[in-house]
Amino acid sequence: MAEVQTSDHPRRRLRRRLARTFAAAAAGVAVLAAAVLAVGSASAEPEAAQAWDLVWSDEFNGSAGQLPSSANWQIDLGHAYPGGPWNWGTGEIAAHTDNPANVSMDGAGNLEITALRDGSGQWTSARIETQRADFKPPTDGTLRIEGRLQLPQVTGDAALGYWPAFWALGSPFRGNYWNWPGIGEFDIMENVNGQSNTHAVLHCGVAPGGPCNEFNGLGATTQCGGNCHNGFHTYSFEWDESGASGQLRWYADGQLFHTVNESALPADTWAQMTDHAGYFILLNLAMGGAFPDGVAGFATPTAATQSGHSMLVDYVRVYTAGGDGGPTDPPTTEDPTDPPGDGIDAYSRIEVESAVDQSGTGTENTADTGGGQNVAWIGNGDWLRFNDVDFGSQSPLDFVARVASGAGGGVSGLVEVRIGSRTASPIGSFAIASTGGWQTWRTVPANVSQVTGVHDVYLTFTSGQPNDFVNVNWFHFRH
Repeated sequence: MAEVQTSDHPRRRLRRRLARTFAAAAAGVAVLAAAVLAVGSASAEPEAAQAWDLVWSDEFNGSAGQLPSSANWQIDLGHAYPGGPWNWGTGEIAAHTDNPANVSMDGAGNLEITALRDGSGQWTSARIETQRADFKPPTDGTLRIEGRLQLPQVTGDAALGYWPAFWALGSPFRGNYWNWPGIGEFDIMENVNGQSNTHAVLHCGVAPGGPCNEFNGLGATTQCGGNCHNGFHTYSFEWDESGASGQLRWYADGQLFHTVNESALPADTWAQMTDHAGYFILLNLAMGGAFPDGVAGFATPTAATQSGHSMLVDYVRVYTAGGDGGPTDPPTTEDPTDPPGDGIDAYSRIEVESAVDQSGTGTENTADTGGGQNVAWIGNGDWLRFNDVDFGSQSPLDFVARVASGAGGGVSGLVEVRIGSRTASPIGSFAIASTGGWQTWRTVPANVSQVTGVHDVYLTFTSGQPNDFVNVNWFHFRH
């Protein structure tokens, strides 16, 4: 949300090996949890496998009407930062408040930011930003910022002026407010006027003009595989410093749709936006301003704009991977096929081909690091079972999983984790779309629901299409 803004080849599906018997030497299960993560293209594949660590999150699980955590967030008020540009530098017209009617938890696991118009025609809304302003990659590593959001459910003339955004600003902006865009801005998700698409934008350099084409920035647009306005979608941003030069990547529902390489910018521009303490994250719902006005061709909101619609935020999570001289997840020294005791250790690396039962899947040799086999040809209705998975007395915090997909455009699905029965309610799910190839591997993290003790665990696979959509190599839980 700009401080000043204007406007391989697909694989043939092989025949299912329905009667395939899997090795009984079970190496247990790892779960795929709440709404997660995804994946880029083959061109974005780092040379070393990424192993993600969750370093910060807010799941917004408070009671209805509760303000967001003051330990995590600060709430911006009024029409400007003290001494900063009026109307937040964007031309938006709503006064931001800390009124629970404008910003609060909905009691169903979401933050709700609502735009309201009073009887005199004045608009109020909300804007929050993380207390932390040091989000950046570890040395020679990668940062990932991810959120799962639902756009305000309003379209047409009734939506004119609505401008929800999920974004990040360079930390030197705090207390200065006039050094934009040089300190950097990463717009992870912007939507205007109830349209079906969302925008990803990098702002940097100088304005107007400069290497980032300000005030527009360097941007791209996505339809989220169909319509971003339809339900919740996951938006992610990665800042990768693991290679010879840096790269910025934007994803929607795991699909890479925008990339900016360090080599495309002058060295001093890249340095100014990266060589500082880091970034803080913002969530806001603006009304009117340069972007929605520029798209509409006239000033917004209008008399037809409806009051009372909300942006919902299921979670915001920040991950890092690699860097600082070593992987974030050192290789296990344990034999995953020989877990301690009589069960399978949920916290050791689990090779998926050692499931004890399955339906609709098969195995193939993998090109992933370490070799061996992966489970393949996975589509809607398939499942895998792992017996006697031991979670111990402490519930896992999250898990990491190794996945790949060569699914065609618009093809995606869920990997769901169920305890005790393949018809039980999932304790977590993992959304996956193309990673750029069936052997283009990504390590994916996610949180999980509470589970302790010993259980049979099922991985089930659900998709709205009949096509195969994912391969899985290994996974494990983490405390």
